Amino acid sequence: MRQTVCALVLCISMVAACNLSAAIDPLQLPVPLAACDVERVLTLTSPFVQGPDVIELQESLRALGLYDGAIDGVYGPRTQEAVQEFQRLVRLPPDGVVDAEVWALLLTAEEPSLLETARTPKPEGDIHIEVDTRTLRLTVYVDGKPYKSYPVAVGRPTRFTLSPVGEWKIVHKGVNWGGGFGTRWLGLNVPWGIYGIHGTNKPSSIGTRASAGCIRMQNRDVEELFEWVSIGTPVRILGDPPSHLEFSRHLRAPLSGSDVVFVQLQLHHLGFDPQGADGRFGENTARAVRELQEAFGLPVDGTVYDDVYYILGLR
Repeated sequence: MRQTVCALVLCISMVAACNLSAAIDPLQLPVPLAACDVERVLTLTSPFVQGPDVIELQESLRALGLYDGAIDGVYGPRTQEAVQEFQRLVRLPPDGVVDAEVWALLLTAEEPSLLETARTPKPEGDIHIEVDTRTLRLTVYVDGKPYKSYPVAVGRPTRFTLSPVGEWKIVHKGVNWGGGFGTRWLGLNVPWGIYGIHGTNKPSSIGTRASAGCIRMQNRDVEELFEWVSIGTPVRILGDPPSHLEFSRHLRAPLSGSDVVFVQLQLHHLGFDPQGADGRFGENTARAVRELQEAFGLPVDGTVYDDVYYILGLR
């Protein structure tokens, strides 16, 4: 069994090296530094490093038959020894340092059967994407009809890590950033941070609320999606208003934010079309607000204040 694992890991490391040399340069973009997950480098320190990323590491090493210690989230000597053995198998310096390269090779070694996974034919027609943060699913629609659905991980349920509900567009495409971004990146035009749909080096997190706001997919899934979409593809993220939003801000152009998104969604629901829910308070949103104000006998100034929030059902 051990020999089989060693041979498998060695073969995969050779394939990975070939793939890295054939990376697609024109799609390489700077790695985003805000909102999404940033991987830390793991190594033996005093005191020992601890955290959920160490748990993921230990689980990956155990799946390969290289670690039989406790899954305790502590990067101690036994975990370091397992990392060093893995590094020797994939012909890396056995220094016990878990960086982006080690994460990438671990993921590839952990999922060898993915190379044989059948691909869904590329759809023909108008594509848009919906991500439901309540059901943890991403669905591709073609000409308005569901085409394929994938499990995803979404933002953790805290104020600063929620996935951005709203109607966005893909504005960046990138490949092989490694680390927590996995093998593909699809950046979204969210105005208050850097968010996107990307792969992962933590496949067990898919189907949970585990990210810092981005939408995580299995690498094989995001690679398939990457080939189907283009710059400008619409992405709608569904979800409930976050509990921290008080809807007390006096909104007017050119403000932006998640409160603007829910104002836009409610305007549309009541029949006053702001031409999308992109979190940007522009002229289309102001016009929809003026129409609502006129319909309900309020002063018509195109701004959102207490009375407007109440009519929208947000207060």
